[in-house]
Amino acid sequence: MSDLPRKAVTRTAKLAALPLGFAGRATWGLGKRIGGRSAELVAREVQQRTADQLFKTLGELKGGAMKLGQALSVFESALPEEVAGPYRAALTKLQEAAPPLPAHTVHGVLAERIGEDWREYFLEFEDKPSAAASIGQVHRGVWHDGREVAVKVQYPGAGEALLSDLTQLSRFARLLGPLIPGMDIKPLIKEMRDRVSEELDYELEAQAQRVHATEFADDPDVVIPGVVHQSDQVLVTEWMDGIPLADVIADGTAEQRDRAGQLLARFLFSGPARTGLLHADPHPGNFRLLPEEEGASAGAWRLGVLDFGTVDRLPGGLPGTIGESLRMTLEGDAAAVYGLLREEGFVKESIELEPDEVLDYLLPIIEPAQVEEFTFSRGWLRDQAARIADPRSPAHQLGRQLNLPPSYLLIHRVTLSTIGVLCQLGAAVRLRDELEAWLPGFVAETEEPEPVAEDGV
Repeated sequence: MSDLPRKAVTRTAKLAALPLGFAGRATWGLGKRIGGRSAELVAREVQQRTADQLFKTLGELKGGAMKLGQALSVFESALPEEVAGPYRAALTKLQEAAPPLPAHTVHGVLAERIGEDWREYFLEFEDKPSAAASIGQVHRGVWHDGREVAVKVQYPGAGEALLSDLTQLSRFARLLGPLIPGMDIKPLIKEMRDRVSEELDYELEAQAQRVHATEFADDPDVVIPGVVHQSDQVLVTEWMDGIPLADVIADGTAEQRDRAGQLLARFLFSGPARTGLLHADPHPGNFRLLPEEEGASAGAWRLGVLDFGTVDRLPGGLPGTIGESLRMTLEGDAAAVYGLLREEGFVKESIELEPDEVLDYLLPIIEPAQVEEFTFSRGWLRDQAARIADPRSPAHQLGRQLNLPPSYLLIHRVTLSTIGVLCQLGAAVRLRDELEAWLPGFVAETEEPEPVAEDGV
């Protein structure tokens, strides 16, 4: 009953055609240059055609292909502007939309998973989807009690498609490397594979969303839709209006950008401290900017958060090692930072590095935490990416010797992705305030004074 192209041979053929297409366009571009067109003009045209093919294919296949596209989309800020320009429009389209499944397929899933009488649960149900994601699409409706709801329907065969895509994509991950300088895409794909079963389980997603909705119920800054109904492959939650973050990135005012950036940073660091869970899919399609509540101060926009299908379970909040190493780096204590990184496995026992060189590597990366307010920008992120990606740079040589322990992999990706979105926003953010409030270990614990004996001794 599925219209999702999920047969392994069909999907593999579509994905395998991507690198062939890249090579073909390079040859076409060379021919154009020989024919007398300027190299810059031809390069831009080749990049645009590459972007169109890459993200059209990833979007059409949904599954793991689209999921990788969404994950990569938050890093476009790291690309040089002459390369990023042609990609940006295609990336934004991918974040917010994909070719929809036909109504009869959606109705079939609802009948199978909710019951043949599924329409009795709704006063209204819109057949045309309002949004599409990597493993499902969302329809707007009105629940039988009058609440406006979002109905997320999982694509039939999504699990099979997800695994097939990610296996195939991992085979030519190296070809995708130039899209994001300084980032190894293969571990990203492996981590996605490892979490397939969690993402497909709408019961786990509903649990994570309920925890967040309860914790943030009275929060003045962050809004989480409540869960209305959940069954296998169908999740019904309260509907959320608002401005998609992709629209804020494209056309938002400075006030909206700064507010969205501040709240995004707040949610990133406060979420694990308050719920023991880290929202692990921070691409712009999962966030909305909502008008302030009645009676609130002017400009008090709120952040709406969607999609809790991928979370990292952190019962004690973010590891204290992150806050401690950040604090020690800001204090310039190279020996202490190096010792902590060795202890946690970021520097393997077989590797010997100079502590001062490690400090020099880290300081530019944590610049946003060094000042009272930092303006994130594509230029800043490009500089960081170039510094780490250039094989001739000391930062690149040192970075190759560092290790990322598995327990930090998802935290690292979420942090990088969030920084990518902040740079897309161009937001001025008081990041240090959020670190001091929510990140364990960032503020040094004050030692209790020793009690003085009554006789003064």
